[in-house]
Amino acid sequence: MKSGNNEGGAAKGEGRGTKRINSVRDLEVYKIAFDTAMEIFEISKRFPNEEKYSLTDQIRRSSRSVCANLAEGWRKRRYKAVFINKLSDVAQEAAETQTWLEFALRCNYVSEEMFEKLDERYEHVFAMLISMERKVDSFCK
Repeated sequence: MKSGNNEGGAAKGEGRGTKRINSVRDLEVYKIAFDTAMEIFEISKRFPNEEKYSLTDQIRRSSRSVCANLAEGWRKRRYKAVFINKLSDVAQEAAETQTWLEFALRCNYVSEEMFEKLDERYEHVFAMLISMERKVDSFCK
């Protein structure tokens, strides 16, 4: 499949040209989401033990689900409506992660600076998902 955009498709630094995407791992949006989920995992190791079965598990699950839903959608992209639906699921998981991050901020488990950094990454993911949906035909041929 080819992607004519750099927002969701082409890897960083490849310009606006067309690049063959061989795997979901080639999508810039996936790379950002995966790296952010790993950062959240590391940060959440410092959350108090009493949060283990609530905030810690929830924020890890939702941040990982962003990537998992992208991978599922990528494999189902021959069906445009299904692909678009999975992009919606990705956005929902990203929004949920933002909410858990806000709880972590309010509980003083993360700094304001860290919250802003991670929150902004998810805003960037949203923008990329919107672009992918607008250019769905370049992904679903």
